[in-house]
Amino acid sequence: MVLVVVMGVSGSGKTTIGSRLAAKLGWKFYDADDYHSPENKKKMAAGIPLNDEDRIPWLCALHDILRREESSRQDAVLACSALKKIYRHILVSGASAIGNTQSENPGENAALNILFVHLDGPTDLIARRLEKRRGHFMPLKLLQSQFDALEPPTAPENFITVSLEKSLPEIVLEIEKAIFSG
Repeated sequence: MVLVVVMGVSGSGKTTIGSRLAAKLGWKFYDADDYHSPENKKKMAAGIPLNDEDRIPWLCALHDILRREESSRQDAVLACSALKKIYRHILVSGASAIGNTQSENPGENAALNILFVHLDGPTDLIARRLEKRRGHFMPLKLLQSQFDALEPPTAPENFITVSLEKSLPEIVLEIEKAIFSG
């Protein structure tokens, strides 16, 4: 059973790459953007970056989805910005990562084994992609705030970094190799 979170700044291709990977492997796919509250979407559409207080309930809900998939032994891919280390920790450990919960079920707080796939590319390439995107609540003017917030994964986090300067098939193949070799 494998859980993969395809992460990166807005416009890095998380949804495209994550959905393509999930389809190729026959796994479930979730797009974290679908789980933002209406208030969060309004904020971003107005050009206001989300803060930690905006993101924590959203991340806890995403953890719950991944926990459910793990419990049912279902492989899954989640496309999620996961910009900060604490955000990735919440995806792995849920609300216990922020120290405000004590579960009545001891197994509930066991950390999930997630492979984080960091999509990395130059700002100008990602900005060009965002300029072409239509019908999304995340405006180009928030891209710099995403790069400012980004804390790229480091050891001991379970991650790989994939260059966005490769083709889509090359990126998907690189991720697939990492999943099945690790």
